[in-house]
Amino acid sequence: MRDDPQYAPEHLALEAVRRLGPEAAQWAQRARTEQPGVTGDALAEQAVRRFVNHARLSGAVSGAAGLPGAVIDVGVLAWTQARMVLHVAAAYGVDPLHTDRATDLLVLQRVHKVAESARLALGVAAGRERAGALFGRSGQHQLGKVMLRLGVRLAQMAGVRAAKRVFAKVVPGAAIILGTWANSSATKDLAERSRALYRQRGDAVPAPRQG
Repeated sequence: MRDDPQYAPEHLALEAVRRLGPEAAQWAQRARTEQPGVTGDALAEQAVRRFVNHARLSGAVSGAAGLPGAVIDVGVLAWTQARMVLHVAAAYGVDPLHTDRATDLLVLQRVHKVAESARLALGVAAGRERAGALFGRSGQHQLGKVMLRLGVRLAQMAGVRAAKRVFAKVVPGAAIILGTWANSSATKDLAERSRALYRQRGDAVPAPRQG
């Protein structure tokens, strides 16, 4: 993401599905085994409570100074939110490993307004990942500008309130970025959108793949 900050949300969404999708699928399968007859709504609520608490804690302990600290803070929040969305999908029987979940993440987190533009951007990001692996990165960007751009893009993914605090972080004397309320509020808003989406899809989409 540092090497390609313009597409930071897309890189994060792709990596989240690859790394976190299996975890979400396993969690849902285990939860249904341990709680026979549990509803999708009940499982989704369990996931939301868990990750809202994670977001709240990360906001409470965030104290890294300067712009790199701000980027880490919003990156952790965006990753936590992506993890929550994939767990909510799994709670409703929507496959969290499917590549369409990366598209869902970008639309739910309001990086893109519609799925088509999200898919296009994901395709570009994936191509740039492959090109970077083959040819390497130039490394000619000024670190400060790159970090600021990366922070803004990740903050956009984490929510509007987070974006405002990225700028506050680099102003001397400003409040610590992403306090407890800001993190939990942005994550709760995302949770509502995620539940609405996957509750609607759940009956029509196959359950997560079995190991």
